[in-house]
Amino acid sequence: MVMTIAAPGHRFTVTEYYRMADAGILSEDDRVELIDGEIIDMAAIGPRHAACVARFTRLLGDMLPRDVSVRVQSPLHLGEHSEPEPDLVLVPFKADFYSGAHPTAGDALLVIEVADASLPYDERVKAALYARAAIPEFWLVDLVGQRVIVYREPDAAGYRSVASAAGADRVAPARFPSVSLKAAEIFG
Repeated sequence: MVMTIAAPGHRFTVTEYYRMADAGILSEDDRVELIDGEIIDMAAIGPRHAACVARFTRLLGDMLPRDVSVRVQSPLHLGEHSEPEPDLVLVPFKADFYSGAHPTAGDALLVIEVADASLPYDERVKAALYARAAIPEFWLVDLVGQRVIVYREPDAAGYRSVASAAGADRVAPARFPSVSLKAAEIFG
């Protein structure tokens, strides 16, 4: 399922990744992201995935303070070799909407990935990537299992705290405890 185009032994940088786009090797229509120096094909977005992201965006947008922005399926710069495109990222509001540069790990208050077929990859690769980047909180929304896996307390080895919520269980970002949702609300 995951395909890469990095040569063995060579890790692409974010600069090289953008040069490939400028040269026409990658286009805006390519569903790829740069993870640890490899260009990774992203899974197609099915209707359940799209609906979940839209619903989640609406719920969070209605509840978050005005000094927080919800970025949807946009790049998050995590260093020289990684620029994933999470489904949702909460970042501090900026009047220019980050037009000068993509948000960085230091900007991310919460990263959310919605997973259908990509769940094993997201649990193994994305959770580790976000933990190494010191993203304070990562939520993995499991569409098949109808649960939200909440990762907190990052360190180089991963997240030290992992909890799961389903059905009537409530989840709230650690930074915004009043933004509390029933897990079932996220799934519709």
